[in-house]
Amino acid sequence: LFIKDFAARTQILLFMQTINTKLKFKRGLFGMKSTHSSGEKPSAFIPLTKKISEDFAEVVNGKPYALLTESILGIPTTAHILGGCVIGKDKESGVIDKNHRVFGYENMYVCDGSAISANPGVNPSITIAAMTELAMSKIPAKSLN
Repeated sequence: LFIKDFAARTQILLFMQTINTKLKFKRGLFGMKSTHSSGEKPSAFIPLTKKISEDFAEVVNGKPYALLTESILGIPTTAHILGGCVIGKDKESGVIDKNHRVFGYENMYVCDGSAISANPGVNPSITIAAMTELAMSKIPAKSLN
């Protein structure tokens, strides 16, 4: 961590996998919190990522390591900034509705990570894509006439 040009000489490997699980969001002491509901529980440690990291480090003559929060506390880390546009039933309870339309604006939608209210503990890319697909399905097709 104390070498010259650390950021320029660092490579971050991201790993995504599909697991059959369900998470629930609820209010926590410091905002929204995700809790495991059913299926396989997401984990910060995935054995395959250890192997991939070690193999990659060998090829590039590097040194693999994980973040302290993941290795010591078991808390998965995400590089995605999430939250900010709460989904609500009206402008008093949220920024966007269930179809991602911004309250008070016509034809304005929010379809990114800001619509996810809490870190699910897994890479949110597929969730963002699914939420965006749902939002776009609510927009009527353009008439050719």
